[in-house]
Amino acid sequence: MTTRLDWAEIGERLDAGGVAVTPPVLTPDECTELRELFDADELFRSTIVMARHAFGEGSYRYFADPLPPLVAKLRAELYPPLAAIANRWAAQLGEPTWPDELTELHRRCAAAGQDRPTPLILRYGPGGYNCLHQDLYGELTFPLQVLFMLNTPDRDFTGGESVFVEQRPRQQSRPVVVRPGLGQAVVFAVHHRPVRGSRGFRRVNLRHGVSEVHEGRRHVLGVIFHNAR
Repeated sequence: MTTRLDWAEIGERLDAGGVAVTPPVLTPDECTELRELFDADELFRSTIVMARHAFGEGSYRYFADPLPPLVAKLRAELYPPLAAIANRWAAQLGEPTWPDELTELHRRCAAAGQDRPTPLILRYGPGGYNCLHQDLYGELTFPLQVLFMLNTPDRDFTGGESVFVEQRPRQQSRPVVVRPGLGQAVVFAVHHRPVRGSRGFRRVNLRHGVSEVHEGRRHVLGVIFHNAR
């Protein structure tokens, strides 16, 4: 699964632009399995209808503990290589480092009052979209997260591109639009990343969202590593 990914290349893409798209990680059957979880009420701790909060149009559901096995496996496998990238960024920005193992991150989250799991599935229908935002759930925020596309673009839905906007100091914002295929992952910065300037590295903020879905349904699995208050 994730062990086949070229993490050196992913790190280079993240360094260059804060966003990296991988080859397919999930099989079509795994994507179907995850999509179908959306309607299993007993698996979730919370459901958000975006329009009620002016977040967009669509809905998303946060998994409860214990996470479904495939979601838990993805979260555990992805964390160590991402922690290595996060620690390189931390050194460049003079920030605290991150533990090598996900269980230790969650111990730190619990100590900070963050004990609710954050992996989620999002569903958009026609007219659905997600406003630009950052997934910050408390004082402790691991700097990278991953989304997995669970539908086939142009077959299951049209529109619905993943949109990223980098806010650069004293410059106009830089947009990035990606369209992952079925089973592909997108790795991206949660809130900021290091960018080298004339006086060393500086923080550059990144927000993400989803453009309007024109037809069909779009499902995405979001894997966030820090827990929520």
